[in-house]
Amino acid sequence: MMKEGINKLDEELMARFLMGECSEEELHKVNAWLNESDGNARELFKIEQIYHLGKNENFADEKEIERAEKQLFRRLKQEEMKRHKVRRMNTWMRYAAMFIGIFLISGLSYHIYQSQSGTSSLVAVTARDEVKELMLPDGTKVWLNKHTTLKYPSEFSEKGRNVYIEGEAYFEVKRNVEKPFIVRSEAMQVRVLGTVFNLKSDKASRSAVATLIKGEIEVKGNHEEGMIVLSPGQKAELNGMTRRLVVKQVDTGIENWHNNQFVFEKADIFTIARTLENSYGVKIILAPEMDVTKTYTGALKKKSTVEEVLNSVKNVIPIEYKIVGNSVFLSSKK
Repeated sequence: MMKEGINKLDEELMARFLMGECSEEELHKVNAWLNESDGNARELFKIEQIYHLGKNENFADEKEIERAEKQLFRRLKQEEMKRHKVRRMNTWMRYAAMFIGIFLISGLSYHIYQSQSGTSSLVAVTARDEVKELMLPDGTKVWLNKHTTLKYPSEFSEKGRNVYIEGEAYFEVKRNVEKPFIVRSEAMQVRVLGTVFNLKSDKASRSAVATLIKGEIEVKGNHEEGMIVLSPGQKAELNGMTRRLVVKQVDTGIENWHNNQFVFEKADIFTIARTLENSYGVKIILAPEMDVTKTYTGALKKKSTVEEVLNSVKNVIPIEYKIVGNSVFLSSKK
């Protein structure tokens, strides 16, 4: 029979928590329960292990678990199988779209067309899972992330430098005070003289995020959402649904995709775990005894697997890890 502490949480709430489907209000409820005692945190860590081990068919090989816990897992697994069918169908559709994209565009492709003004323009497109670097006519360097389109003229005009993107690109703009550099997207535009920044644009949702690394940029919504000037370490997020343009501090854990690194600035273990989760598509579960007060600063080379990255992290942070399928259990080194 399960311990009394677990019964304090609604069974459906526990199921949603384990499958990552909790609302913000529900997460507050779970966190409040965890803060009641160390016993609650240890008990939840144990249940998470049971759940994730069972998902990967290692459940039968584990030590005998109490009957009530088995019943909880059995119900959770049934729910997970239903969602897996939907995910498998979505995966097939994505592969079909990717096949068509690769068939039409192999690697970085360039298209040349003539605008109404008679100026020759270029379109650079990435289709594969890789980063491409190119140099614009003024000496500006641009890195294009996967599935990104960049449109720019073969020669910039006397009045300014205008480009257009769909997707994500990292810019190192050549300084020219007399020719502002303007990046346009479906949702917002960014105006600079010379700086380093990242712009991620989603045409379908008409949303965008501009992150400033160095210098200063002016961010403006295309539909009168307002104008904001960013300082280094800030990002402007434009939500196409709410039509709001807001400024936030950049997270202390940043994936610099253009040079294949993770950069941390006074990051705790929670931030490092969240950064690795987003990059590798895994679920990282921290043991209750992990020290969350210590912070770490520095760059970490991105590897092909999360296991390789964790081996590098172990050289700096005293941790132990266990990988079970798509789940990673982190604990302090004994």
